[in-house]
Amino acid sequence: MCGLDQRSIHAAIVGPTDTAHLPEPGERVDLGNTEAMTVPASDTIKCSISSGVATITLNNPKRRNSLGLDSLNHLRDLLHSLGTSSEVNAIVLAASGPAFSAGHDLSEMVDRDPGYYEMLFDLSSEVMLAIHAVPQPVIAKVDGVATAAGCQLVASCDLVVASRESKFATPGVQIGLFCSTPMVALSRAIGRKRAMEMLLTGEPIDATTAAAWGLVNRVVDREDLDDAVATLIESITRFSAHTIGIGKQAFYEQVELAESAAYDLTKIVMAANAGDDVAAEGMAAFLGKRDPVWPQIESSSSAADE
Repeated sequence: MCGLDQRSIHAAIVGPTDTAHLPEPGERVDLGNTEAMTVPASDTIKCSISSGVATITLNNPKRRNSLGLDSLNHLRDLLHSLGTSSEVNAIVLAASGPAFSAGHDLSEMVDRDPGYYEMLFDLSSEVMLAIHAVPQPVIAKVDGVATAAGCQLVASCDLVVASRESKFATPGVQIGLFCSTPMVALSRAIGRKRAMEMLLTGEPIDATTAAAWGLVNRVVDREDLDDAVATLIESITRFSAHTIGIGKQAFYEQVELAESAAYDLTKIVMAANAGDDVAAEGMAAFLGKRDPVWPQIESSSSAADE
């Protein structure tokens, strides 16, 4: 287990998880003492936390970081747990080895009953939705191949930084198992025509194409990947975490709505935001030509409880 404290919030966690100790999704937790929260992980998932940034690492390179039931369970639990932490301001999703993720573990899927498949894809969907539900920005750091559910994982992240060597594909059609759940995230990230091309051909696209299509935000040389992710995080986390959480939740709630409905939602969100202490400080600092000192806002709920 990983105990978090104010002096050193860095740990790598290995071992089975019992989710009974976890806070309810959306319940933000004060980590002012060493036992306020623990973060579950497993042999195939590592988690380290340093300077307000949590890094979740897919750590099963021999299986090309495939997303078996164990890995998906722990990813979901980690996201729910980190999403409640008042000391985690950003989450990075990374991977060890030459592949980011090859998607679902096919060796676990052979000769199963229908209930197993329903459970697997339910769990996978929970992970993707949890990425959107946590208030912190989730940034995929990709250096390698991301295919099928691995590509879905990338497409679900809020932001993506990739090395030039990275490739992305949804090749399920080639083995008779169409990437139906991956296409949900993919089509929302890159649009219908481009998603259909990837889904129907199964052919990979390179990182430059992925950036042009909207799947990736930034493409850098491999040796610059860590610095590029750190720079992106720094450009976000200098602002109020409270405000970032409001904006992220509102973004995903409005993005699929009709335009008038989206305005109905966001005008309420923005009016409430304008009246809170963080916005008051930000506006006063701007008018006073000084740097803001962001007040700490305890959130009783967030998108993570949905």
